[in-house]
Amino acid sequence: MQASRLKAAMALAAAAALAVGASGCAKSERDGDGGGGAKTGGTFVFAGASNPKNFDPIFNDDGESFRPIRQMYDTLIQNKPGTADLQGALAETWEHDPEGKVWTFHLRKGVKFHDGTPFNAAAVCFNYDRWYNMKGAAAQAQMQYYLDVFGGFANNEADAAGKPAYNKCEAKDDNTAVLTLNQYKGAFPGAFALTAFSIASPEALKKYDADTVKQNGDSFEYSAFANEHPVGTGPFTFGGWDKAKGEVTMNRNPDYWGEKAKVDKLIIKVIPDENTRKQELRAGTVQGIDFPAPADRKALAGEGFNVIDRPAFNILYLGINQKNPKLKDLRVRQAIAYALNRQQLVQTKGPGGTKVADEFMPDTVLGYAPDVQKYEYNPDKAKQLLKEAGAEGMTLNFYYPTDVTRPYMPNPQEIFTVLANDLQAVGIKVNGVARPWNGGYKDDVQQFGKHDLHLLGWTGDYNDPGNFVSSFFGRGKAEFGDQAMTDMFAAIAKADGTVDEAGKKAAWEQVNRDIASKWLPAVPVWHAPPAIVVTKDVKGLVASPLTDERFNTVSVG
Repeated sequence: MQASRLKAAMALAAAAALAVGASGCAKSERDGDGGGGAKTGGTFVFAGASNPKNFDPIFNDDGESFRPIRQMYDTLIQNKPGTADLQGALAETWEHDPEGKVWTFHLRKGVKFHDGTPFNAAAVCFNYDRWYNMKGAAAQAQMQYYLDVFGGFANNEADAAGKPAYNKCEAKDDNTAVLTLNQYKGAFPGAFALTAFSIASPEALKKYDADTVKQNGDSFEYSAFANEHPVGTGPFTFGGWDKAKGEVTMNRNPDYWGEKAKVDKLIIKVIPDENTRKQELRAGTVQGIDFPAPADRKALAGEGFNVIDRPAFNILYLGINQKNPKLKDLRVRQAIAYALNRQQLVQTKGPGGTKVADEFMPDTVLGYAPDVQKYEYNPDKAKQLLKEAGAEGMTLNFYYPTDVTRPYMPNPQEIFTVLANDLQAVGIKVNGVARPWNGGYKDDVQQFGKHDLHLLGWTGDYNDPGNFVSSFFGRGKAEFGDQAMTDMFAAIAKADGTVDEAGKKAAWEQVNRDIASKWLPAVPVWHAPPAIVVTKDVKGLVASPLTDERFNTVSVG
């Protein structure tokens, strides 16, 4: 499987996860002890860093939205807990033809959606056809994962390969769904495990007008399905979303097909401030937090909390918007790269084990090229390039998010401050623009391209170079402001469509070399290992290297 190259990197995390999550293997019972010492019943409260955008999987691409979505929905395939390996979920088994274009899924029998309607092959095809036939620019713009993987919509723009990857889905019988692609994609089968591709109830999608997405100025409005009536097949059902209070409530699904939840209720309590999350953890008002500040990890562990470090299967980057004419000049983008003292940033602001990034994916992924052009800290070189490009004294709007902590970005404001100081030291004037994560930042950057520079990153969903490089640079995006880098798009599409393993490795290595030397659409900053923390009475949590935690195994008390 694609994840084989991660196994060594995941061994330490798996051991740590097992220490905390051993009881998660026990089958849940409702009478007192659930087996293996795990108690059942009660409420598990986990602190989120920001409100979700909504609960329709296809319209999301960030971890704070995916956290509750993962508890309420299932995908055809999912990641084995604690690893990046693949295992069956709604599909028990699957196979593909020799060309990797026809995928046959043998579905789990007897599964029902939360509204009581049956899960079957027709439901699978309804979801995949829904995404492919989505209408309206506002709705399509929110489908970032779908665009990155499938490339386009029916009668709409396609990726660099010339047409969308999706062709059709056929229900051969109730328990057999066959997906046909127009071309091989290295993303599969891993992409079938993407949370964005979770399977929703067709009846609920229709009843609550799920496809309606409205754009009002710089904001988007979503349907009753997305905000009030999400219906999946997962171990928890939707119990309500109090946006003002910042709480998402989910209830145990007694009819879940898999390991039933041990707690009766799951609450995601939104606490934007990292210090406040830590205080509430200590007070016992929440039982879990994510992405603690690097300086707090040792202290929390010393106080008896379970602090689990995940491997750094992620990337933080400084994005560059070439809509600004000065930033179209490669020399200016190179000057920005040379101006950043990333090693000092790692040492002063990164969690233990953080490494400077030279490429846009970890070195455990196929296609990582050790011989790419590297941009060591060199302010004199930066000044020289700016002078040659006639860009001395330019002013750049540098956007960074507030009200959020991400696995690759533990403190956005501190990171912004350090990088802004580096840029100002070589004569670039910086205008800092702070925007709330799901209240403007992501739309400003990814939809409207208002910025010159921005901070963003990615935690890998599966172990394939396309999940990183193609997701960022495989097509034109407002985030980077240049829709005309067709040679880059074509090179990425060619690498992603290479079936032979050796050829695929060579193609992606060359893509990574060219990104560093010829295109440089962004500057890779670091790979940072994120941690997750729970109170000592929490059992059964299995930490994921992909931050793909499922809470049905968790017990409290």
